[in-house]
Amino acid sequence: MPWLILVVAGIFEVLWASGLKYSDGFTKLLPSVFTVITLVLSFVMLSMAMKNLPLGTAYTVWTGIGAAGTIVAGIFVFNEPYDFGRIACLGMIIAGVVGLKILS
Repeated sequence: MPWLILVVAGIFEVLWASGLKYSDGFTKLLPSVFTVITLVLSFVMLSMAMKNLPLGTAYTVWTGIGAAGTIVAGIFVFNEPYDFGRIACLGMIIAGVVGLKILS
């Protein structure tokens, strides 16, 4: 269960980072509220997962999910450029997250 909570926390991290982009520097009310709510949920769920998972593993997996997810969101939602280098780096992030899960 702590791994599921951690994955959901990582998804909320992607959501708050995306909301931050839409909030336009916290000048738009609804995206700003969305950002704050998803940020709080992400941190609360991360802290819940850390009750049963090692700090280094939990935090690294959480940031890895967030980093990989925001790269994917940037490409598909925000039409950011992608090339072999970005995709290769994304693959390395995913490999690191999977590796930490396997070794835990």
